[in-house]
Amino acid sequence: MNQKKNKSKKKQTVNVKKNRLIKIFLLIFLITIIASALSYFLMKNENTKQIPKTNNILEIKKENQEAQNSKSEILKKEEEIKIFEDKKPDEYFDEIVKTPEAIDKHDKFEEYTQEFEKDIIDKNENEELINKENEKVLKKIEEIKEEKKKESLLKKDTNEEEKKEIIKKIPMKIDEKSIITKKDTFTYNKKDKPKLVILIDDVSTKAQRDKILNIGYTVNMAFLPPTKVHKDSASIAQSLPFHMIHFPMQASSAFKGEEIDTLRVTDSYETIEKRVKQLRAWYPNAIYTNNHTGSVFTENEEAVDKLFRALKKYNFIFVDSRTSAKSVIKKYAKKYDMPYIVRNTFIDNDRDYKSIQTQLKKAIEIAKKQGYAIAIGHPHNITLQVLKESKHLLKDVEPIYMNKLPYL
Repeated sequence: MNQKKNKSKKKQTVNVKKNRLIKIFLLIFLITIIASALSYFLMKNENTKQIPKTNNILEIKKENQEAQNSKSEILKKEEEIKIFEDKKPDEYFDEIVKTPEAIDKHDKFEEYTQEFEKDIIDKNENEELINKENEKVLKKIEEIKEEKKKESLLKKDTNEEEKKEIIKKIPMKIDEKSIITKKDTFTYNKKDKPKLVILIDDVSTKAQRDKILNIGYTVNMAFLPPTKVHKDSASIAQSLPFHMIHFPMQASSAFKGEEIDTLRVTDSYETIEKRVKQLRAWYPNAIYTNNHTGSVFTENEEAVDKLFRALKKYNFIFVDSRTSAKSVIKKYAKKYDMPYIVRNTFIDNDRDYKSIQTQLKKAIEIAKKQGYAIAIGHPHNITLQVLKESKHLLKDVEPIYMNKLPYL
């Protein structure tokens, strides 16, 4: 009986132990599953933080590509520096501008420039049209004023003789193209060598004269009348085989540095004649004179009429420097039976070598077309240098003095 009880107790004890082991095993298994699950979720969460969204991936790729390109550009620049480091700056520039990238950039810039210039041209053309219209209106106003002036002068109680005298005194506007002179009727014989008059204005010192004589071919000189600033300008001209007088005349108000005793449109005939008489005393051998400045003076009919009366009296011939497109010199050259002489080009408005030589070439081309040309320059060092170094350009023309013009 006791053995049965002992066996039963032992059996119960074994069962209890088994149950405990099973529970422990299940607990360990449960903890393992929970730990695994927790570990899985923690790892997933960590990976989610590290792995970007699709857009972020693209941006990173783009940034990586840009960084790579930037690195390549730096390497390329370093390579260029290595290639050209031994070259002179101008050689390096020549090489760079030949690259396709440089040419492409240049073309794009040119396209932009042309568009920009087109806008400016359009604007300028519009302004020119407006200015032309304004000129027409102003011209019409002047014509109306002239008509009213005539009407007031030719009133009813004026007799016929008085009317005729009044009409004679009223200046008549004449179209320059309708005035015919020997210059207009001259026909160029192409068998003759074209003639080129190169005239240097503003000569006033011995140093200038000597530099011009050293050019190596015929160049005309026009001397400013003596003043305190250049008191010897007349005396240094006397030894030359040919010289002219550069006659100061009124310019626009914008011009500064007017010469002493410059002729003005308000001067009386007596004042102008006295001045011309003085020039004859200073330059006894000179026949030709041209205007120094004079854009205002040469536009004024009354002033030019007085001038030509005095020039005729003292045996001078006038050359129009053409400082104004509205010059009336041709009309009064015809009236006083003097030759009409007018310049074709100014060669040194722009004082740089290339521009001066280009203008000289232009004068040569004009001479070849019409048989002669007159080019005016000034005694700037660069002008005289260009003339001296351009003798080879004159092989097809003959440099002459003003008095040898073929139509005189």
